[in-house]
Amino acid sequence: MCSKHTVWHPASVLLAIFVLLALLQCSAGHEAAQPKPEVSGPEQTDLFIGGQGGYHSYRIPSLIATPKGTVLAFVEGRKNSAADHGHIEILLRRSLDGGVTWTPPRVLLSDGTNALNNPTAVVDRDTGIVWLFLIRTSTTKYKNDDEISKARDRVSDVWVLHSNDEGGTWSVPEDITAPVNRTAWNRIFPGPGVGIQLRNGRLVIPCNHFIGDVAYDHVMYSDDHGRTWRLGGSTEGYTDESQVVELADGALLLNIRNYRAKGHRGLSTSKDGGLTWSAVASDPTLIEPVCQASFIRYSESPQAAKNRLLFSNPASQTERIKLIVRVSYDEGKSWPVGKLLNAGPSGYSCLTVLRDMQIGCLYERGEHYYFEKVTFARFSLAWLTGGADAP
Repeated sequence: MCSKHTVWHPASVLLAIFVLLALLQCSAGHEAAQPKPEVSGPEQTDLFIGGQGGYHSYRIPSLIATPKGTVLAFVEGRKNSAADHGHIEILLRRSLDGGVTWTPPRVLLSDGTNALNNPTAVVDRDTGIVWLFLIRTSTTKYKNDDEISKARDRVSDVWVLHSNDEGGTWSVPEDITAPVNRTAWNRIFPGPGVGIQLRNGRLVIPCNHFIGDVAYDHVMYSDDHGRTWRLGGSTEGYTDESQVVELADGALLLNIRNYRAKGHRGLSTSKDGGLTWSAVASDPTLIEPVCQASFIRYSESPQAAKNRLLFSNPASQTERIKLIVRVSYDEGKSWPVGKLLNAGPSGYSCLTVLRDMQIGCLYERGEHYYFEKVTFARFSLAWLTGGADAP
């Protein structure tokens, strides 16, 4: 048999190419016209509701995710009122699935009717140990907040406890007041919020203290994985309740509740691991009504494509409302992206990065008052940036 060969005319070849290009162009135009996939909003779960569980109110959230993915949510359980001083216990809920479901609330620590305040957690990535700092204040010696504010002797003790099993069980608390106190200090407070671990392994806990009526920020640190704790340097005063991150260049940046220039967060830096601190400057972007805030690192190059820091606080200069979460791409110099998480009454907050790179935020909110409940919100970087950024 004779084989037959098809012979293409040049005009036919040109026509076929034209048709193919037209089809490709049409397909590309069709794809471009398709809307972007919708980014789902935050999933919000009320973890602690005032009036339930035998407590008048719950306050002062501390939230941390371990390297294995366990999420730990700590709060103060205030038995009889919303006051800072009184019968107060530390409660804990755990999540083993990235904040989707939670164990029931449990009393982690109680000391009779005394006040246990300011839970501040940090996890050691080398040992896996979770450390929790707090203060203990006698309700027998000091009856109320007014008596504490007038006291000039040392009011409270600094306690620390730890867990070796992802928050399942905890050690007996240890009193470490002596090595992290100075004679002139009459009040000492860790956090509240979280501490951090530096690249060199140092654990750093942001703190504040009072000398008379004046508040100062300082840090305490450990270079031996929590076996001993030492004092770092202090700011020059009229600041308290800070959070700290390690910058890309190795410096530490404190983000501070600021009484020096009310209405804006304060900033102070350390280039020696927290031993000394710069003068406090104000950040005009980060407005506040004088409140606690959360400040953490989300990602760092070269492990990630970008350096990103996260910040959350009530973004108002007059009242605790409008909790906004912000993103910085230049190590805290500017905050070009922000998203409203809660429009109504909003108080203290604590951010963490979950194992799947979602963001968790444990924060105070309510319908009429910011301390009605403590809510866990889980959301993506894509939602936070309107789809412009993702890990």
